Amino acid sequence: MTAPQKLLIFAGSTRQNSFNRKLAHVTAALARASGAEVTHIELADFDIPMYNADLEAKGTPPDVMKLKQLMYEHPAWIICSPEYNGSYTALLKNTIDWVSSPVKSDPAWHEGFKSFTGKVVGVLSASPGALGGLRSQSHLVPLLLNAQCWVAPKAFALGRAGSAFDADGKLLDEAHLKNVQAVIDQVLFASARLAAH
Repeated sequence: MTAPQKLLIFAGSTRQNSFNRKLAHVTAALARASGAEVTHIELADFDIPMYNADLEAKGTPPDVMKLKQLMYEHPAWIICSPEYNGSYTALLKNTIDWVSSPVKSDPAWHEGFKSFTGKVVGVLSASPGALGGLRSQSHLVPLLLNAQCWVAPKAFALGRAGSAFDADGKLLDEAHLKNVQAVIDQVLFASARLAAH
């Protein structure tokens, strides 16, 4: 028996009724049903200030160190990326900037991309518009590639997200569920293949 694959899931939003947070919940449930060992986190639970090199010089915040470790421990991730002004959110960029910044005083973390290198990342998005946050994905993917991640070619952008979920936050359309499942399947497949080498 092989151990279940570890998969980290999070959304680039802290908004109460965020469509991307709902999508992350749906994705986590589907991934667990697929046999993955899922860690679903909320970025709101981490006390991370806006990135500032002067602040960093005084010491990397403890929650950044926690997030570095968490991301390092998971070989596969799925990110649900909202779209603000045709791109990803400041929250998501700030999180990536902090986690990818080297901790010069710590030999274990002096390599900035340690938490990112070789991770298999699936990208999802949800938006009230017809494109479903596709432009945020088109900006996020190069950022992840620059950080040495493997990005799954299969992605899904959930358009018209305002009417896509029921009152319990579940996706109503079977085709949407299949699209999310396809991303999960590809991420888990690629992660398993990379781990075997």
